[in-house]
Amino acid sequence: MTGGPAETIDAFHRGAFHLVQPKGRGHRAGMDAMLLAALVADARAIRVADLGAGAGAAGLAVASRLAKAQVVLFERSAEMADYARRSILLPENAHLAARVGVIEADVALTAKARNDAGLIDESFHHVIMNPPFNDAGDRRTPDALKAEAHAMTDGLFERWIRTAGAIMIPGGQLSMIARPESIAEIIDACGRRFGGIEITAIHPRPGENAVRILVTAIKGSRARLSLRAALIMHEEGSHKFSPLVDDFNNGRAAYPRL
Repeated sequence: MTGGPAETIDAFHRGAFHLVQPKGRGHRAGMDAMLLAALVADARAIRVADLGAGAGAAGLAVASRLAKAQVVLFERSAEMADYARRSILLPENAHLAARVGVIEADVALTAKARNDAGLIDESFHHVIMNPPFNDAGDRRTPDALKAEAHAMTDGLFERWIRTAGAIMIPGGQLSMIARPESIAEIIDACGRRFGGIEITAIHPRPGENAVRILVTAIKGSRARLSLRAALIMHEEGSHKFSPLVDDFNNGRAAYPRL
């Protein structure tokens, strides 16, 4: 469905929620956001922070699946934060609107500036993130909105994971989706802040190299790292999603920690 000449309104979770997104520019949400949301497996009354939320796909997906979750979407780009606010106000999202908010803030802020921006210390049970994944010199694009969403800068994981550790309650869960080449930087950034790291490689098909990793970790844990069984997105020789991945994509299942 078209929302205007420069945007679309797209259905997720088989129509359980909708998203206003820029058309033909910027970052458009899809499978990555749905897989990220599936990492939050917690039926309690929880507070969830979505860092770098864009138009809010992952955070809204969490709210859509978990009826007791309160979600705050943190986004630095004023334009993308506006898409998130408008998404929440869609009539199709009326059943979620009271549980989802938007704060325009740079998640890389520190100390008092971070708290003043609304990233309050020890106030969330879960923090989810889908950080920019391209090296700043890769895949240059004239689309400034897309470049901001996709271009990684040095130390990005350190800054984002530092913020996640600050705003999360002790024992809270960090969840992210990233590219496989980021494993070392993610583990290093977790440092002593997070333990019990669990990593799942996502492969397009059997025999093909991983294209994404799912990572979860627990604040203050001293448990060892676990490398979980791989997730295969598509059945061999097909574009059809595997039943489990299809469940994640449509909000029918979560991917709990071991």
